[in-house]
Formats: sequence, C-alpha cells, structure tokens
Amino acid sequence: MILKKTIYYAVAVAALAAAATVCVVFLALALYAGLVQHIGPAWAAASVAAAALTVTVALSALLLGKFLRHPEGQTQEPDLTMRVFELARDKPWVALGALGALGAAAAVAMRNPRVTSAVITTLLASRIGKK
Repeated sequence: MILKKTIYYAVAVAALAAAATVCVVFLALALYAGLVQHIGPAWAAASVAAAALTVTVALSALLLGKFLRHPEGQTQEPDLTMRVFELARDKPWVALGALGALGAAAAVAMRNPRVTSAVITTLLASRIGKK
C-alpha cells in the first residue's frame, strides 16, 4: 500500500515536471517568435535567455527568502551553503555573475560532450586515486 502510494506520487511529480517543462519551452518559443520580427534572431534569443534568467533569479530569491529565515533567538554557526546564500542575498550582482558563469559552463558542456566526458573522467579518476 505504501509503495503503491509512493509510486503514484512519483508519477504525479514526473508528470507535473514534464508539463511544466513543455509550458516553459513553448512560452520561450512564443516569446522568441514575437521578438524575432522586431529585433532579429540573435537579440530575440538573448532576450529569451534574459527573461528565463530573470524568472529564475526572482523565484530563487523568493524561495530562499522563505527558507532562510531563522526563528528569533536561535543562532548557529553558518555552514558553507548558508554563507553562499548570504553572499547572494548581500551581493546580488555577484550571484548573478556566478549564475551566468554557471550557465555558460553548462552551455559549453552541452555543446562539447567530449570535453564534458574528459572533465568528468578526470574528476572521477582523481577521487579514485585519493582513496
């Protein structure tokens, strides 16, 4: 009974994720089609990427603002993740630059699968060598 319910939840989450992905892709295509006539294909693509980045940053800030609130009176030593989030909150331009660099790295990784596989192989080999 519990396994069946878990499978149903997993399928529901997968279906919602697929539906959200399809919606985002088609919204991006619609935005691109609307802009390409006015500003050209390169700027339209850049505008779609900027819109996606803006939505991502806004949603991240909203979610991080909800999850990072500490109850009054509780103080604890921040770990590395908390320090990174605090840096992102205090210096949003640095966080935006890091997010852009991460996006550029992901684009390079997707365009050059040989480079990606070489980097992953090197990282895994160095970890195996240390053990």
